[in-house]
Amino acid sequence: MEAYHILIVEDDKDIRDGIEIYLRNQGYAVSQAADGVEGLRRIEEEEIHLAIVDIMMPRMDGITMMMKVREKGYDFPVIMLSAKSEEVDKIMGLNMGADDYVTKPFTTMELLARINSHLRRYGKYLQAVGGAQKNDKVHVIGGLELNEETVEVTVDGKPVKMTPLEFKILLLLMKNPGRVFSADEIYERVWNEQAVNTDTIMVHIRKIREKIEINPKEPKYLKVVWGVGYKMEKQ
Repeated sequence: MEAYHILIVEDDKDIRDGIEIYLRNQGYAVSQAADGVEGLRRIEEEEIHLAIVDIMMPRMDGITMMMKVREKGYDFPVIMLSAKSEEVDKIMGLNMGADDYVTKPFTTMELLARINSHLRRYGKYLQAVGGAQKNDKVHVIGGLELNEETVEVTVDGKPVKMTPLEFKILLLLMKNPGRVFSADEIYERVWNEQAVNTDTIMVHIRKIREKIEINPKEPKYLKVVWGVGYKMEKQ
């Protein structure tokens, strides 16, 4: 696979630049962000394999950013940085979905050892699920399988007939497991035009559920996040 892409989210430019130089020398691709808001935007725009996130930042702190990253369904490893050594920060960061914690000041060798360790594990995970899903034409979640090339959907090995629009909606959700899409966003991505009436999305979602769920009233795969939108549950 191509070089792992690491995101550094840190409001101190000197620290960001220092880490970036060291990581690039190790062969990693690197992006920077000065706060949590910018960090989230980078994650939406680029394929990130690991993030290094400072806890204390303006606009959006690292723990808030961490919560939003996990809420959106991103599962790459995150290493938190903090100038404090209090256990409360560590516990909060790890409880919000961070994978590791490094206290400032730290040595580049210590940080690199943590990065390498987490990327080894994440690389094995990506291989186990068939590589980065963006490059894969077959998407599998539990007993649900969708093949982009043959335009086929199966549930527990049994073929399921989908309309072209149902297939496109299901494909969008399956390519982004755990991520919540609003009805407007689904409409705009599938129809390629600005959303005007999204009631049709609700109808399509209901029909998809009837085809892929054993019990559509208690869905295993396609979930509603009330007041927000729809997501494909990770299995």
